Amino acid sequence: MSAETELVLPLDANPITVPDGMEARLRDRLRLERLRSGRQSLANRLALGLALIGPGLLVMLGDNDAGGVITYAQTGASYGLSLFIPLMIPLGFIAYLVQEMTIRLGAVTRRGHAEMIWKRYGAFWGAFSLIDLVVANVLTLMTEFIGIRVASEIFHLSYLVTIPAAFAFIVGILLFLNYARWERISLFVAAFNLVFVPLALASHPDWAAIGRTFAGSGWALPGGLFSASFLILVSANIGTTIAPWQLFFQQSCLVDKGLLPKDIPASRRDLMLGVTGMVMVAIAIIVLAGQHLHGLPNASSLSDDSVLAGIGAKLGQGAMAVFALGLVEAGLIASIVITASTAWAIGEAFDVPRSINVSPRRSLVFYAPAIAGTAIAAAVLMLPHVPVGFLNLTVQVVATVFMPAAMLFLLMLLNDRELMGEHVNSSLRNALSVGVMVMLIICNGLYGIATIFPHAL
Repeated sequence: MSAETELVLPLDANPITVPDGMEARLRDRLRLERLRSGRQSLANRLALGLALIGPGLLVMLGDNDAGGVITYAQTGASYGLSLFIPLMIPLGFIAYLVQEMTIRLGAVTRRGHAEMIWKRYGAFWGAFSLIDLVVANVLTLMTEFIGIRVASEIFHLSYLVTIPAAFAFIVGILLFLNYARWERISLFVAAFNLVFVPLALASHPDWAAIGRTFAGSGWALPGGLFSASFLILVSANIGTTIAPWQLFFQQSCLVDKGLLPKDIPASRRDLMLGVTGMVMVAIAIIVLAGQHLHGLPNASSLSDDSVLAGIGAKLGQGAMAVFALGLVEAGLIASIVITASTAWAIGEAFDVPRSINVSPRRSLVFYAPAIAGTAIAAAVLMLPHVPVGFLNLTVQVVATVFMPAAMLFLLMLLNDRELMGEHVNSSLRNALSVGVMVMLIICNGLYGIATIFPHAL
């Protein structure tokens, strides 16, 4: 495609010149507008609903990444069928609460999260939030390639082949596809995240024991509520449910997709669908590990390969292969969306063309730093000896530590009446959001105390 393209818009006989990348974006937005303004038939409403699906599903299924899968498995292996199963439901509501704010902010302002922080609060806080995001994203991407590395070996494939292949796929669809095709392929990959649900059902779970966890009984907590092992798993589970990259990704994603304030209800349904999928997968993995891996030696420090070995020993090679396939998918979809979140954030911060519709040669600053970050993460995981178990839990806890600051910026933007108008945050949403921030800070504080002073609690 040339640097500029002539596009004839409907009802206009005169051609206009639009920048490279805008043609695809305009076509996508015109298609949405035709669906919005068409006959209000069931078929048309269904077509519009399907067209608006994407950002919410991707952000939440991408949240069930390779690190999250192993965190859930470590949780089940450590505590069995216990309080972590019902805990996933309120964590799902927290994820919805946080991500719904990014929907309103993106639809009303038509600006990405990094751009809003940079322009509203200045270069210092913009740089602060951007550095936090990029560091956390590179660390998180390492856990994604851990999952791909370990799971690929189950299929007798060398990680020296599978990691570069995964990297090439992630970069290829970002560089060479427009937004609509990138989203469709990403959704196709994300759908395989649900493979853990039938795997858990096929493992003959103890439904009575699962029911007792929702009734508040059977919550065995070796070491107590304030043990370091319990607090790190609580922090890690929160960190794999809500993370800073999700705020940046979903807001920029729906801006690139071209959604408007009138699309907020449909975007909320898209998000709820994603949250439901996330919670189902999380519970499925905890149940699977809680029933079949609980009681194994050093259960709290199980790594990817020991989880797979345990599944194989208890449920057979077929189940191990399905779990490995899910782990590869989890690492792949998370890498796709995290790389995109980095690209959007850096593009917004430096005020360069920042759309997946833009060709690489026209916006190198948009693509290159994100690809470099993903390349660093992939390169680290091609080294022969990496402490995978320690790295995985550490990354999830880091996400929890970074989250209060990210939420603070989000809250300030959502309470800016000049910016948000009628879509400003309600008092109830503010109270709930502040409660989430306080919970994160307390959880981080308790974990820090339990780690440094193990006998203080």
